[in-house]
Amino acid sequence: MRASHRRSRSFPGGTRPAGRIACCLGVGVVLGVLGIAVAGVGPLPGGAAATDQPSPEPADVVVTAATAPRTGAVAPEPPVSAELPSGTVVPVVPVGTTADGTLDVPDDIRVSGWWRGGSRLGDPFGSMLIAAHVDSARQGLGPYAELLTVSAGARFALTSSSLSQDYEVESLRLIPKGTVATHRWITSPTGPHRMTLVTCAGPYVESKGGYQRLAVVTATPVGQPEPRSER
Repeated sequence: MRASHRRSRSFPGGTRPAGRIACCLGVGVVLGVLGIAVAGVGPLPGGAAATDQPSPEPADVVVTAATAPRTGAVAPEPPVSAELPSGTVVPVVPVGTTADGTLDVPDDIRVSGWWRGGSRLGDPFGSMLIAAHVDSARQGLGPYAELLTVSAGARFALTSSSLSQDYEVESLRLIPKGTVATHRWITSPTGPHRMTLVTCAGPYVESKGGYQRLAVVTATPVGQPEPRSER
């Protein structure tokens, strides 16, 4: 299946004044943990409601994405591209963290970064974290601005070198930046496999360093990974 084609460019919580530099995506990863606190937001498009309470963490399991035995027909692979619900295809490159523990998101807003410490396409467990900047003063609005108004049930199509996998959006949460180690589910290697997409979100407050929140989209796999030649 292909990703559903729905596009929206509005910014909940305030827009960035034109011409200002994009936020530095402060996705603080410390010992493999991305810490954030959930803030109250309005209803999601499509009838789903965002929560103003901390999200429950996935149930612990004995094995993790890194150590699980490979019982399926495919070997897990790093993602190389993501098709957004609008149909826009965004390249995905592997990234690590900077010296201060911040996710090293690509400067180019047209490229997203997959945290290499997380789950891969085809892994049975864990969070596959992918992040991109929402905009920049030089390039304008980026493809990941679409995350700010994504609907529950929207489809993403992820590909690796030889696999394809559809994901369906379960939730969109707008969370304050800067809190660490409070929501392990975003980078946890345990629990059901899921894709976690992150970008910056309003309000934009220049005196406080730019964007004040992150948009976090959680999506779960639809079916099993397929060989790319069969898509």
